[in-house]
Amino acid sequence: FSLDHKRIGVIYTVIGLWGGFLGLSLSFLIRLNFLDPYYNVISPEVYNYVITNHGIVMIFFFLMPILIGGFGNYLLPLLLGLPDLNLPRLNALSAWLLLPSAIFLSLSMVGGVGVGWTFYPPLSGGDYSGWGVNFLMLSLHVAGASSIFSSLNFISTIISAMCDYTVSR
Repeated sequence: FSLDHKRIGVIYTVIGLWGGFLGLSLSFLIRLNFLDPYYNVISPEVYNYVITNHGIVMIFFFLMPILIGGFGNYLLPLLLGLPDLNLPRLNALSAWLLLPSAIFLSLSMVGGVGVGWTFYPPLSGGDYSGWGVNFLMLSLHVAGASSIFSSLNFISTIISAMCDYTVSR
C-alpha cells in the first residue's frame, strides 16, 4: 500500500476506467430496452436493478475517481508543482475504500436489488426487505465516504497551494 500520489492517482484512474466501461454497458442495456416500445428486452425487475446500479456506478465509480482522484490527486500536484498532497494517508484510504464498495455492489447484484432511482427504500417494509438492498446501501455509503475523503484532500491541497503562493509573494 503506497502513499505516493502518483500511484494512488493511477489506481483511481484504473478504477474510474473500469467504472466507466461498466456504466457504459449498463447504459447500453437501458437503451436496448427502449428499442421496441411494445416489447421489453429486459424484465421490469432487472430493468430497475440496471437503473439502480447505473446511477451508483456512474457517480461513485466513474466520475468521482476520474475527476477527483485521477485529476485532483495525480495531475493537479504535477501542474501546480506541489511535492505531494497534504493528506497522503487520507488519499490512500479514499482510494482503497472503493474496492470494498465495488465488492458490496457486486454482492447486491446477487441479492437482486431493484429499487429503481430511489436508493433509500423503506427497509422496514416487506417489499424491499432483503440482504441485496442492505449491501447496496453499504456500498453507497462506503463509496460516499471515499468521495468525501478524496474531496477533503483535494480541497486542502488547493488551499495550501494558494497559501504557499501568497506567502511566497
